[in-house]
Amino acid sequence: MKGIILHGGHGTRLRPLTHTGPKQLLPIANKPMSQYALEDLKNVGINNIAIVLGGAFPEKVKQYYDDGKKFGVNITYVYQEKPKGISHAIRLCKEFVGNDKF
Repeated sequence: MKGIILHGGHGTRLRPLTHTGPKQLLPIANKPMSQYALEDLKNVGINNIAIVLGGAFPEKVKQYYDDGKKFGVNITYVYQEKPKGISHAIRLCKEFVGNDKF
């Protein structure tokens, strides 16, 4: 089984907090909010995770999560060039998912 974490959007409703980084890396209890999703996936045995990047600061997401080894998972990055919705972001992961469940 594989997991997908969506990291899109520009975080306009969270400004000024998102002027320097993506909303998904904003800390909640000293941890980026998207890290909770990653850890939940890992805790249920999902170790192959795609992070869909789009919107603001994709390089900061890659810098933080890198290849996922420090979190005990394998991360693949998928890019959504333009914001076309959640279903489009998931469709971009078709090659990553292959015939597995997600």
